[in-house]
Amino acid sequence: MKILAIAGSNSEVSMNKQLVAYASTLFDKAEVEVIDLNPFEMPIYKHERELAGGVPQEAHDFAAKIDGADLLLVSLGEHNGTYSTAFKNVFDWVSRIKDRTVWNEVPMLLMATSPGGRGGAGVLEAASKRFPFHGGNVVETFSLPFFNDNFDKSVQKISNAEKDSELKEKVKKIAAIETILEK
Repeated sequence: MKILAIAGSNSEVSMNKQLVAYASTLFDKAEVEVIDLNPFEMPIYKHERELAGGVPQEAHDFAAKIDGADLLLVSLGEHNGTYSTAFKNVFDWVSRIKDRTVWNEVPMLLMATSPGGRGGAGVLEAASKRFPFHGGNVVETFSLPFFNDNFDKSVQKISNAEKDSELKEKVKKIAAIETILEK
């Protein structure tokens, strides 16, 4: 199984990248690629820019990574209750590629974390509602509140036993679905 683990952030110390990297280690016998948005930085989407130069190569490269995956792990940073600007821009550009949906129906575990008690609830709600209109096959969602209290950075794993168990149960469910699909 090929897993693409996407941190929907361009932060150099992204807590969502740490979470998605940890989640990716919970899948047995998987080939994993963990990415953030930095290699896919593009000019802010504008219709006139698209008409003048087409869709940037970075958008095509991001789409190709999605297309090469059997499973997506996506952990979104939340800015003011919704997507980070960096994520939204990549999403917008990929949505402009002719004859494709952004997520291409690849099964997805959608996650978020934040330093606060809502754990990215706003961005999870927005993405859960929006992604299916763009080929998003959201199988499960997971939120980790109070990242700094519930994630041990020294060992790169969730330290809150209840939240860790919740994530592991969701991973087990997704892994079982993927096993059935492979047969």
